[in-house]
Amino acid sequence: MKDNEYWRDKLSPEEFEVCREKGTEKPFSGEYWNATDKGVYNCKCCGEPLFLSDSKFDAGCGWPSFFKPADAEVIEEAPDHSHGMTRTEIMCKKCGSHLGHVFEDGPQPTGLRYCVNSLSVKLDKE
Repeated sequence: MKDNEYWRDKLSPEEFEVCREKGTEKPFSGEYWNATDKGVYNCKCCGEPLFLSDSKFDAGCGWPSFFKPADAEVIEEAPDHSHGMTRTEIMCKKCGSHLGHVFEDGPQPTGLRYCVNSLSVKLDKE
């Protein structure tokens, strides 16, 4: 896995803060929170395919939300106890980039909501 200095030269300051320092963009501010284009959402850092547009839904939270990853093996989860909350952080399994968090309040068929920062992904449109 690459160190932060490697990524600092490859990402904008905002992308670096989110992807490598586990930051969060403001709700309703990211490029993809209300995008409806078809395609694949890839990891901003390594290009790994993470989410398909057909699993994206409007959660009303201001961040892109998906009910499942493109493949169960591409997402890594870890407990997150920051900011006085208990959440489950999601990261790209290939490069460790912070994506956001997963919650158990999503739609069927999974009941999950993968809440993702737009700065941590890049949409490859169909």
